[in-house]
Amino acid sequence: MSDTDLINLYSGRILELAADIPRTQRLKDPDATVKRRSPLCGSTVTVDISLRDGKISDFGQDVKACALGQAAASVVGANIIGRTIDEVRRARAQMLDMLKKGGPVPDPPFSGLEALLPARDFKNRHASIMLTLEATLEALESLEEPPQA
Repeated sequence: MSDTDLINLYSGRILELAADIPRTQRLKDPDATVKRRSPLCGSTVTVDISLRDGKISDFGQDVKACALGQAAASVVGANIIGRTIDEVRRARAQMLDMLKKGGPVPDPPFSGLEALLPARDFKNRHASIMLTLEATLEALESLEEPPQA
């Protein structure tokens, strides 16, 4: 990676998002907690969620990640309240598609993840970027009732 590539990757917008991550207080009594780690870079994210009527009613996160992972956590944290499992599942799928297949930016309210478009060409950064969405989805899935037989 050249110096120019790094400058382009770590844009002002990414650094702004990384510097101002919302909802960084862990929840005292969450319905679910999930910690995810990127084995490649060692970034970690711990997510706490509370659910009410099938929607996220409270959210907390502890983010120990690179600026890209922090920027993704910032966008997710700012937009996660009120989201359903289907909305989080769709955002995760769209983000993976954007990074790996050149797909479009995720739908609102997660369209702010567009700031991470420059990371598309840096596959070694994708896992860190995906941590918060993946931890949130895993937490939501842990609360789903198993299908009735």
